[in-house]
Amino acid sequence: MNPDVVITSCADYSEAEACAALERVLAPLGGLEWVKPGMRIAIKANLVTFMKPEGAATTHPGLLCALVRMLTARGAQAVVGDSPGGLYNAAFVNRVYAATGMKAVEAAGGSLNRNFGERDVEYPEAVVCRSFRYTAWLDEADAIIDFCKLKTHGMMALSCAAKNMFGVIPGTMKPEYHFRYPDPRDFARMIVDLDEFCKPVLSIVDAVECMEGNGPTGGTPRYMGALIAGENPHKVDLFCARLIGLRREEVPTLEAALERGLIPESADSLTVVGEAGTFSIPDFKRIETGNSHLFKGDGKHLGYKLFGTVLDKLLSQKPMLKPADCVGCGACANICPAKAIDMGSGKPDIDRKKCIRCFCCQEFCPKSAMVVHRTAVARLLNRDKK
Repeated sequence: MNPDVVITSCADYSEAEACAALERVLAPLGGLEWVKPGMRIAIKANLVTFMKPEGAATTHPGLLCALVRMLTARGAQAVVGDSPGGLYNAAFVNRVYAATGMKAVEAAGGSLNRNFGERDVEYPEAVVCRSFRYTAWLDEADAIIDFCKLKTHGMMALSCAAKNMFGVIPGTMKPEYHFRYPDPRDFARMIVDLDEFCKPVLSIVDAVECMEGNGPTGGTPRYMGALIAGENPHKVDLFCARLIGLRREEVPTLEAALERGLIPESADSLTVVGEAGTFSIPDFKRIETGNSHLFKGDGKHLGYKLFGTVLDKLLSQKPMLKPADCVGCGACANICPAKAIDMGSGKPDIDRKKCIRCFCCQEFCPKSAMVVHRTAVARLLNRDKK
């Protein structure tokens, strides 16, 4: 039986180092023996926005190129793609490919996805997302490899293997899904539905340069020097959460996976190949979410509702503007699914009654002027917990 998770060192993104690290991390999982000549393999990268590889927000092209070479050496066709936040068309996505260094994939013998079709599907097996629209290029693949980036996240606490599959939703529709699932628990269940629908055969994590702090796009790079892989994206995430000091209960996607029996209660129960302690970063700057929604009960009893409302005020995080960093571009207002941001004064003014705390404004602010703000009570409680 294959291990749940494999971790190995990857000192940098050079061709030699990337190839060697991929060989090491995949070997305990059977390598790429399952790949047959003529197969078409979709590599679902994290290409969230227009950021250079050194920004640590996107899957590094050095690792993608190394995987492409390994797949093509086996006679397969490797296609790298994603649906970033924005228009899902050739003009927009090609700009993202250029900014994130993806042109190197073609030089390595792979191709970039140019099929920008969309498809609607009914998925009755889902828990919450029983119908949705997804990017049709994945239907052309014989198998999907989830190649993500290890980052913090404003709403989900962790952006890794499971969250990466949210990229199968066409870019301009992503805010709609935030609006459909404003409760982080349901949003997480929706993500797990997408994971279960797509069924990636492998999840590989670029944890050479991670992102800490104001992730998933406005944080800062943090070196870990690791490559991580597994067949179950949720077990991979459970392991990665442990590496950066996150408890399972703090990550809604892990709670959603636990509900379905997809992961054990603790990372201690995982079978791991590699010395995890070597790569653990106890002081990794995380986004403390508070997750006060977990205390709202069933919503039917007055006591639970009042208690949940009080906790929501005292503990929940919210997006907050850093005026000095804001250039008044309006990107936050354009992306906001709840239309809670007004630019009348030239700077974003957030209507807190409308805000659903999806953190799209924080995720896609090009100047990192939107941050996750935690209340004084939440900060105090977290300090006592530590």
